Amino acid sequence: MIEIRNFYNGEFHGPVDGRYLDSFAPATGEVHAHVPDSTEADVNAAVESASKAFPAWSKATRQFRSKCLSRLADLLEARLDEFAQAESQDQGKPVSLAKRIDIPRAVLNFRFFAENINHLEEKATELDGVAFNYVHRKPCGVAALIAPWNLPLYLLTWKLAPALAAGCTVVAKPSEFTSVTAFMLCSLVVEAGFPPGMCFAAIYRSGVVNIIFGRGQPAGAALVQHPNVPVISFTGGTATGESIYRSCVPKFKKTSLELGGKNANIVFADCSFEEAIAGSVQAAFTNQGEICLCGSRIFVESTIFPKFLSAFIEKAKQLRMGDPGDPSTDLGALVSLQHLNNVLRYVDIARKEGGKIWTGGQRVQMPKFEDGYWMEPTIITELSPSSTCCQQEIFGPVVTLVPFEGEEQAVEFANGTIYGLSASVWTENGRRAQRVAHQLNVGTVWVNCWMVRDLHMPFGGVKMSGIGREGYNYSIRFFTEETAVVLKY
Repeated sequence: MIEIRNFYNGEFHGPVDGRYLDSFAPATGEVHAHVPDSTEADVNAAVESASKAFPAWSKATRQFRSKCLSRLADLLEARLDEFAQAESQDQGKPVSLAKRIDIPRAVLNFRFFAENINHLEEKATELDGVAFNYVHRKPCGVAALIAPWNLPLYLLTWKLAPALAAGCTVVAKPSEFTSVTAFMLCSLVVEAGFPPGMCFAAIYRSGVVNIIFGRGQPAGAALVQHPNVPVISFTGGTATGESIYRSCVPKFKKTSLELGGKNANIVFADCSFEEAIAGSVQAAFTNQGEICLCGSRIFVESTIFPKFLSAFIEKAKQLRMGDPGDPSTDLGALVSLQHLNNVLRYVDIARKEGGKIWTGGQRVQMPKFEDGYWMEPTIITELSPSSTCCQQEIFGPVVTLVPFEGEEQAVEFANGTIYGLSASVWTENGRRAQRVAHQLNVGTVWVNCWMVRDLHMPFGGVKMSGIGREGYNYSIRFFTEETAVVLKY
């Protein structure tokens, strides 16, 4: 049993009022951790800690901040296996996925911003011999970082690294469902113990990084609404994002919202068929479909629809569910019983709306893991693009397949949703790929691939998928304010 504690002032603290939440291991359904049910009092203490550390940390050189982030990356990488095991137990994903993707990406996040912050460029101009102009950039202050449960450490560090690199101090709040690896990261912050004599090392250890654990209400709300927190970075559900945005607008807080997606996976008849099948299955079911970028709406050109459906079903059935610690396991358990029941509710809706369930669609009793939250890949056809399961984010191993006639209809179907996060296009026709990509109302379009990321590129969505962009320049700009300085000759 893991007892998680809040982290601020460089020390661990139990919740002020002594209340804890049970955290369940998805694979077994058993309680494996106790998480602080933090309140406004805990948040206030963490924000005070971050506020006191900000003046010194914000004045530290970029080179020093870079060394701090690099040190954290080294420590995390050295304990990759331990963190991967913990992420799997806490979130439900296979250990092999956490070892291959989640924890290495968290390491990369620290290293990427550590390296790039040393090469920051700013705009400077000369005005007709009258004046020299340049941009002075300074950190915003205390940043609130709220991370989701699907890629817990991966997405927490995607916020933490640029905020620290930019010179902000932070108060982070992970999901109450998946708090373990964030808690473990706090120990690395303490362990980092940078080389003696570095002038800001003590400040770093005593308030630059603060992590509060608990629910969105009251802890998350108190953090977002705190008057000494001017910048909010949130990744999570659209409904929660809307609530955060409403509370931030009256106070004019800087807000970045990376929200839900109902992403189109468009397969044209001239695709490389085997690549399209493999890529579509990967996009549909990786991490049990619990990724905001998953391609859950698959639109297939009608001339190859029967062939694609047959091959897709066969490939999906080859995915192995089982012991998360087994290297051959492809799919783990869903994050919680509540979430499993919600996903199953959508399958019931699909049946009522006339959908045909080709595989999956029900809870699975896994040997040795009978009380876990398991569900097979679920494939549904014969639903219209406007049906509930084609419109609402399910966030599980459930996909719909719909045939289309020609480019125009494919684009119409893909854009016909309130979301606009990402899409994939499968075609060997380069001109078609570009035409379609330019017409899709999303933040990212992958052509003949999925989830290929360059961290320099902008990441984010349009419509109800959020506001703002993340990525090197975009994140640094978000966590800083610009001042134009004009020097008259």
